[in-house]
Amino acid sequence: MDVFARAIGLLIPFVWVFALPMGLLTATLLIFGRFSADQELTAVRASGISLLSVITPILLLSLFFCGVSALFNMYIGPTCRVAYTTLLFNIKESIAASLEIPEGQYIKDFDKHTIIYVGKNRGGALEDVMVYYTEVSSNGIPSEFTFHAPRGRRELDAVKKKMVVHLFDCKSMRSSEGKTSVGPSGSVDIALNLASAAKGAQGSKAKISDMTFLQLREELRDVEAQMMTHRLRRITNASQMAEARKEFEKQRLDLTSPIRVHMHRQVAFSFACFGFTLVGIPLGIQVHRRETNVGIGIALLLVAVYYSFILVGQALETRPEFAPHLILWMPNFLFQAVGAVLLWRANRGI
Repeated sequence: MDVFARAIGLLIPFVWVFALPMGLLTATLLIFGRFSADQELTAVRASGISLLSVITPILLLSLFFCGVSALFNMYIGPTCRVAYTTLLFNIKESIAASLEIPEGQYIKDFDKHTIIYVGKNRGGALEDVMVYYTEVSSNGIPSEFTFHAPRGRRELDAVKKKMVVHLFDCKSMRSSEGKTSVGPSGSVDIALNLASAAKGAQGSKAKISDMTFLQLREELRDVEAQMMTHRLRRITNASQMAEARKEFEKQRLDLTSPIRVHMHRQVAFSFACFGFTLVGIPLGIQVHRRETNVGIGIALLLVAVYYSFILVGQALETRPEFAPHLILWMPNFLFQAVGAVLLWRANRGI
């Protein structure tokens, strides 16, 4: 129960990134729709108060939430995402080190080179066992082994984090360089090193999509530095310097484009609160309906339009010729421009 609560808690900041802009948009549509439907806007104008004076605190509040959203987008969300991924790995590791191997499932979590299938497991006594694993010889030639045994037994060394699967009456096949031959038969032991798999997963660098803004910036600098280092090593005279720099600039954009896209996404997405609020206020006034479902429907439509640009930009992250990082900013410019025009018309009573 504690692990489940921790997992839910780590997912909340990731969900908050999407929920906060959508909540502001839905709230402005519903509140100002009801505000207009009840003729309260007419009463406010009759009192000599302009619409801009009424909505100024709300716009300032949306800018404050832009800062909060930036904090979640650029630091808290990615950090919790990495912690959530680590928690899932620890759960998988504990399952792998448990006393039982699941029946009727292809198990791939024990070792990255091994796949195990067990038909039945009776307290460690295995039936209908199939094992597939690959190994690479000292000369770099890969070999594939397939084992099939009617029965087997599993032993676990929890201290060394190793699992040994003993196969009895086993038949096997070996494939290498396009040739297939009969492999070892009889009794075969398959050893799985869980400790090395855990070390590799825990020591690996976070995915780009799970990095904070500062980590992305550091990753960008490292990649550019490595590229420049390799480029300078091939320069033998000063005449090659200008050509090398031009070629480096092109390759730099190609290779670092995914990093730049995620950096721009975190920053651009932080301004969604302001854009949604700016367009939601005049739309709510113009629709002026009391029904909640109408406001929610409009909010879902606007959210779909906004996120479609985000999805397109991320889909083109490896195509720098399309400037995907600029596509991520287009919904902000579009929503803010449309919202400003609609707000100006609403303020004049058009």
